[in-house]
Amino acid sequence: MTRKTILGAAGALALTATMTFAAMDNPMVGGAEMYPEKNIIENAVNSADHETLVAAVKAAGLVETLSGEGPFTVFAPTDAAFGKLRDGAVEKLLEPEAKDQLTQILTCHVVGADAMAMAIKGMIDDDGGMHIVPTLGGCELKATYSGDKITLEDERGRTINVTIADVKQSNGVIHVVDRVILPPKPE
Repeated sequence: MTRKTILGAAGALALTATMTFAAMDNPMVGGAEMYPEKNIIENAVNSADHETLVAAVKAAGLVETLSGEGPFTVFAPTDAAFGKLRDGAVEKLLEPEAKDQLTQILTCHVVGADAMAMAIKGMIDDDGGMHIVPTLGGCELKATYSGDKITLEDERGRTINVTIADVKQSNGVIHVVDRVILPPKPE
């Protein structure tokens, strides 16, 4: 083996080890490693628990936005969360005619900031136990916490629990949630 081959192999091994150690700082989501050097979309497509969310983001035309610079905080509903919607709702939302409604729902899950759980808890404490979180979709979420668990309430009074917090991304952070956030009912 030449010195160049040995150094090249050592460099590749060091890069792999660095990527592996970096991913270890992040929780696994949907059985997949989440790499902090990848963006929200690059990581989400690997999660077996977020296939519906990925399909919805594609249908709404938000892939480029959520792949962008950010920073974004995404409250990412699981497939099971989408399954809690009324029968046929997901299929209807994925139709081209529902793109505007789908876009509003999805952007109600996105905040234009990089808000890790401790920062959210700090804002909740600063506001006396409840913090209003404005989303890019125009929704206002009420954030509270008990112990390590952050809870959101949407404008319909529905409770959304953060089940996995602080999944670092190159353009923000993902917090996995157990329900789909819905905007207020139209008047």
